[in-house]
Amino acid sequence: ALGCGRLFEGSPEDMWGTLTRLAALPDDTLICSGHEYTTANGKFAATIEPDNAALAERIKLTARARGLGTPTVPSSLELEKATNPFLRAGDPGVKATLGMEGAADVEVFAHIRAAKDRF
Repeated sequence: ALGCGRLFEGSPEDMWGTLTRLAALPDDTLICSGHEYTTANGKFAATIEPDNAALAERIKLTARARGLGTPTVPSSLELEKATNPFLRAGDPGVKATLGMEGAADVEVFAHIRAAKDRF
């Protein structure tokens, strides 16, 4: 949750196309990630969107759940679209925060993915 896989194969365009198709599914679609990386992914996401109130709340709830030994997955597509920086690459606020106004969504996605790789 709150992430997307590294680009070991394929291109940012391939992954962005896949994420765009995923985002078109109904909001109540459950996203079943293969790893429990929500805490670490939340720390990274907060560097991309420090003023995202939904993300801040999710980070708080994630800490509480993990403290109790409760998993944070699956999550809903609606929650991912509100808090996952990889799904939010086309959001004007994300672009503004990154200084990438006017950039193509896929360019913003590639920038976010590269930043996560270095995080």
